[in-house]
Amino acid sequence: MGFFSFFEHAPQHGLSKFTTTPSKIPAVGHDVSFDLTTTRTLSVRCDHLTSHPSPIPLPLEIVINIIEEASYSDGTPDQDLLRQCALVCRAWSLPAQKLLFSSVTLRSQLSCNSFSKAVTRSTPKGRVLGDTVVRMRAVIDHNQPFKLSQRSLAEAVTQCPNLYELNLSLYGRASPRDNDVGVSRMRRPAPSFDEGTLTLLRSGPTISALQFSNWSENSQSLTQLLDVWPSLRSLAISGTPPEPPSPFLAPFPGSLDELRMNFQSPPSLEFVNWLLHNSAESLRAVEFEREPSTQLLQAFTDAYGANLHSLTIPSCHLPEHTRAVQTCQQLRELRIESPTVSPRLWRGLPKTLEHIALGIDLNTALQPLIDAVRASRYLGSVTVHFSNDGEKHSLFPVLKMACAYQGVELSAMYDIKLFRSQLRGDPVPTLAFPRTRSLKNIYIMRS
Repeated sequence: MGFFSFFEHAPQHGLSKFTTTPSKIPAVGHDVSFDLTTTRTLSVRCDHLTSHPSPIPLPLEIVINIIEEASYSDGTPDQDLLRQCALVCRAWSLPAQKLLFSSVTLRSQLSCNSFSKAVTRSTPKGRVLGDTVVRMRAVIDHNQPFKLSQRSLAEAVTQCPNLYELNLSLYGRASPRDNDVGVSRMRRPAPSFDEGTLTLLRSGPTISALQFSNWSENSQSLTQLLDVWPSLRSLAISGTPPEPPSPFLAPFPGSLDELRMNFQSPPSLEFVNWLLHNSAESLRAVEFEREPSTQLLQAFTDAYGANLHSLTIPSCHLPEHTRAVQTCQQLRELRIESPTVSPRLWRGLPKTLEHIALGIDLNTALQPLIDAVRASRYLGSVTVHFSNDGEKHSLFPVLKMACAYQGVELSAMYDIKLFRSQLRGDPVPTLAFPRTRSLKNIYIMRS
């Protein structure tokens, strides 16, 4: 019958298909059919077949987490990615800008003017962006026609109440007869900070970390900055070696947790004693980027080695270096960049070591290190930097096996800059080694 023929050709979404066979009357086709379903039900089913539901947007909190993880995947902010995210839509703009402004760089007066306009405390958005800044890098170069002025830098600092770390580079003015490179760069004059600038800096945030690179003959700038911020816990200084302080100058009142130095020539012991007068109990990490004199290294380890947790030196091939390192019996991290290390070093290392970092080439004596890994109780990671085909060292597979057997993580790097920067970590208190650079530390700095 035509009545039931409807079910023969009906779509199979949720309807049962069945047939009937009459006993006497033959089936005759008709052009009449009936819809036994309600209009409402059929309408719903047709909508389901012909239209697509609108996508459900991700919650903004999840989007922000994705942006954060993507932009800090290697421990440093991806500025280009954050700029693109800030332009996607209104909802993404402010969260991306807050991440973008967490670390800023000021190289000229123009960039400083733009930054100051963006973080002005006179607008709600400016206050939000200014509060997110935790790292600032600034360059005062007296050779540039549009150089960043001292006063503008101080004003920019005061607009960032949560500033944690300041990285400042100072370049003196060159004369026409000066060379562009070499020692003459450190003999170029640069004015000291004026009293108005120092007053502004004192009225700003109490920063915890300072990196100061002085490429001028000015010997007062460092002591001026240290006088502004006795709150410093981390200090990195490089460039022109500081002169011995005046005997009438009171010692630096701050207590440093970590100190990094990179001078063309070693600093005087008088300066080191003046700087670390109140840090005998607090100093935990010391890094020499250049080879220290035997006298300086020995004096450091004698005075502060008992409490040191991390020590970084370029090389350790002399017996005097080995004895100085072995004095530090609370070391949890030892980093040596050179592939030439005295085998005696590994036989007297403290049992508290958690992380060892060193360079490896074809001539590195690896067997003593392998024995140290096998005997270690707390060692958790070993980081190596390959140079001159160091990955082809005949004992490197043995080192890999020893680390695997002891449950020690073994990492290898080929980029020396990455080896230095990644292992240095962020200047925040740490509970484990190696230290890291991460977004989590940015929030610690801001807290």
